[in-house]
Amino acid sequence: MSRVLALLVLVFALAAPASANVPSLPSDLQAESANLRLLGQGRMRWFGLHLYDATLWVQGREWQWDRTFVLDIRYARSFSGGRIAEVSAEEMARLGFRDQRKLVLWREQMRKAFPDVRDGDHITGVFRPGSGVEFFHQGRSTAVIGDPEFARAFFSIWLDPATREPKLRAALLGQQ
Repeated sequence: MSRVLALLVLVFALAAPASANVPSLPSDLQAESANLRLLGQGRMRWFGLHLYDATLWVQGREWQWDRTFVLDIRYARSFSGGRIAEVSAEEMARLGFRDQRKLVLWREQMRKAFPDVRDGDHITGVFRPGSGVEFFHQGRSTAVIGDPEFARAFFSIWLDPATREPKLRAALLGQQ
């Protein structure tokens, strides 16, 4: 009988929804977490390779640019912080943020904010409307970038309707 019970536990564990694996917010954000709720989460794949899982917390019932929100990325592979910054800047430019002076500055700010990551590491960004963004790695603050235009450009990578990953956007916004 214990084998049958163990098999059932295994089957239910494997069938558990991804939400059972929701990351917690960094400890620095616990005070704010009472005002935030999980809106959605999704997986980023590139040619079938699992790159990362993303989770979005919001104030209120839906995501809005005029409210604080938190985007957490849990990496499934190793990446250099420089590569994350480079790809992010390329995506920001593709989405219409094309001022070259700003992109150079933003790329440098992201290089300082994003450390190298390994499988299981988290980078968390907190969007603060009218103020900018704060980044965390493994729950520790790595940078505060007090530029609202940068913050909007950065989070547009995932949240703009013109994102490269519309299915991931829909999952983050709770539309799937």
